[in-house]
Amino acid sequence: MLRGAAALTFALAIAACQPPVSGADAAQPVVQQTPAPEYLNSSARLPFSEGVRYGGLLFLSGKLGGGGDPGIQPETRRALESIQDALERFGSSMDRVLKCTVFLADMAEWGAMNGVYSEFFPENKPARTAVGAGLSGNNRVEIECIAAA
Repeated sequence: MLRGAAALTFALAIAACQPPVSGADAAQPVVQQTPAPEYLNSSARLPFSEGVRYGGLLFLSGKLGGGGDPGIQPETRRALESIQDALERFGSSMDRVLKCTVFLADMAEWGAMNGVYSEFFPENKPARTAVGAGLSGNNRVEIECIAAA
């Protein structure tokens, strides 16, 4: 634990590393929320936005890969195709994805998921986290991402 002069020196060093804030930058970026598409809202209005644009970033909600052939590879493909479609509707693209989080029902399927995932990011590899998680229904994978708008 830092005390006295050491704590003050540390705080000043952190503050010195922050970029300067101009008057234009000080204004809060507008938050633009986009509801989930109608095909996802067939029974009731879902309590989330499909995407939220904040400044130059686009935050997409997680995309599940269920609804077709079961298995980690076809589900990963469907989830990433859904992400690709959403990014295009928001005016972005897969090569502008900065970060993905992959939720897997079974971490033993990480390698098989990776095979399909790599097809969607052949050049620009986003930062990524993969975690084992309980997913809704019988889904094997859910993927969310942050992209440059």
